[in-house]
Amino acid sequence: MIELIRYIVSSLVEESTKVKIEEKEESGRFVYYIKVDEKDRGKIIGKEGKTIKAIRSLASAAATKVDRKTVVKIVD
Repeated sequence: MIELIRYIVSSLVEESTKVKIEEKEESGRFVYYIKVDEKDRGKIIGKEGKTIKAIRSLASAAATKVDRKTVVKIVD
């Protein structure tokens, strides 16, 4: 799952070397924390949050195939 999220996020940002993704299990679901360069944060969120919603949808669909629940968050 981390590889999928990393691939998507790295394709969207200018500073792909600064992309960091951390996975933690909380309350029976997997939470993925995305950290990118400050100037790239808007690209990940997108207009009206559409890009991050799409990333969350893709992660959720991939997780469903392996019977997992996921959450994707952007951190500072």
